[in-house]
Amino acid sequence: MPEFIDSPKIIEAIGNVPKIIKEFIGCVNSNTKEISIAKMESPADWKEPGQTPEFDEYTVVLKGTLFMETKEKIFEVNAGQAIMAHKGEWVRYSTPGGAEYIAVCIPAFTPDAVNRDAK
Repeated sequence: MPEFIDSPKIIEAIGNVPKIIKEFIGCVNSNTKEISIAKMESPADWKEPGQTPEFDEYTVVLKGTLFMETKEKIFEVNAGQAIMAHKGEWVRYSTPGGAEYIAVCIPAFTPDAVNRDAK
């Protein structure tokens, strides 16, 4: 039987300035552990600590530009582009000019599985 998702749940984001995470499917909104799908509304000058997640993350940028830093390179992902980060790889996200994007995590995002760097 299909499960209708009436609206997303807002999740508190980690970072230097507030960012809105609207989870449509995942551990919080639909009790789904296999995958999470969320829309991120990230303001200008937002950045978060680095992380080594235990999930693959697929990101599609809808508006603005998302930067993904790895140990080797900084990727600039513009509206209409996408990027994939594989579990176990260190990454750090930022949006110097602001961005809106969809993030899909497999398995679903959890705070324990993100493995953020110590501040």
